[in-house]
Amino acid sequence: MAEKVLMLALSPTMETGTIADWKKKEGDSVASGDVLCEVETDKATMDYESTVEGTLLKIVADAGSEAAVGDLIAVVGDEGEDIDAILAEAEKNAAKPKQEQPEAAAEKPVTEAAETTPAPAAHPAAPTPAPQPSAAPPSGLKSSPLARTIASEAGLDLRAVEGTGPGGRIVKRDVEKAITSGGAQPSARPSAPPPAAAQTVAAAGADQDIPVSQKRRIIAQRLAESKFSAPHYYLKIRAVAEELMAARDGLNARMPHKVSMNAFFMKFAAEALKRHPMVNASWQGDTIHTFGSIDIGLAVALPDGLITPIVRNCGGKGIVAIDDELKALVDKARAGKLQPDEFTGATFTISNLGSFGIEEFTAIINPPGAAILAIGALQKEVLVDEDDELMSATTVRLTLSCDHRVIDGAVGAAFLTTLKDILEQPVAALY
Repeated sequence: MAEKVLMLALSPTMETGTIADWKKKEGDSVASGDVLCEVETDKATMDYESTVEGTLLKIVADAGSEAAVGDLIAVVGDEGEDIDAILAEAEKNAAKPKQEQPEAAAEKPVTEAAETTPAPAAHPAAPTPAPQPSAAPPSGLKSSPLARTIASEAGLDLRAVEGTGPGGRIVKRDVEKAITSGGAQPSARPSAPPPAAAQTVAAAGADQDIPVSQKRRIIAQRLAESKFSAPHYYLKIRAVAEELMAARDGLNARMPHKVSMNAFFMKFAAEALKRHPMVNASWQGDTIHTFGSIDIGLAVALPDGLITPIVRNCGGKGIVAIDDELKALVDKARAGKLQPDEFTGATFTISNLGSFGIEEFTAIINPPGAAILAIGALQKEVLVDEDDELMSATTVRLTLSCDHRVIDGAVGAAFLTTLKDILEQPVAALY
């Protein structure tokens, strides 16, 4: 008996998905667990695994097309089986929405400006951003988000790529074919320009409508829910980072590769959270849930929004292990391959804009956590020492955003003071 293959919610916030590529073709046999296709969600590109067995009788949603959760994308059954009734039903169900929505809504031309500023977002971006895209393609050039990312990383101009998706839309396979054949010409623009250069600026006096991607829509939704449901307050402190920098230099001198500063911040934050478990908690309405594991997310900028890869159990791992795991997660984020459990459920979040030269900022809490730490740039300052003498030192400014339903001011202040002590004397993490 023929079975409907419906679009599933492959991430917690997914409402629609784009078929990036079909791994099976019509007539192929399908076993349970086989990868049928790749789906671009609001967060990543994920494999769609079959839950049915038989022959792939019909592909309803072609590569490059978008389908809402619950829509029919394919039919699997016995070879030669009549599926006209299933297809007719799917066509009937799809007809009503198409009449209610403008035709242009189904396939919007890509006119987005390449954003490096993280607003609107659940929190600002980290200093380990994914490569920034080149300026947006001309109005009317249709391409999938994954295709644009791959083309940007390869330095290819999408205008030289022939699209084979619906309506001439450029999809993943078109860019990969162009890269393999050398048919696309390198873009005159750098593939990873500095943040300021990556912004597309409209002509003076010209209005511009930027289509909102599914990822951006979810980010905006979570931003509003967090900001307006959780009563935020902010605590700020300055730490002298001389010993922190010396500890990192000493570790890197013995390592085959450099360990990022973010790994140090994540480890030291985890040690401070051990001492102040109420900061590693969540508001649950009738209860306050304190987490047994310290799972820290790091905000990372992508061309079409933000994602927060999570290093689990940071309290039980060393700095090198955290760094290795973090690098692998960031690489997966750039490739759009993060799985839902790798970017959802952080108990505490860090947002670091130091690499952008930002000295100090506040960030919006990333649920389900009750706090987020904003880290500014390391900078030289003139300070007064204990003997009232002037001295030069490298400092860093930290801002802790707290949910006042969970974290009282004294609790947040004690956590931040402990973190400052550990940053200024890393050996303090041992006792």
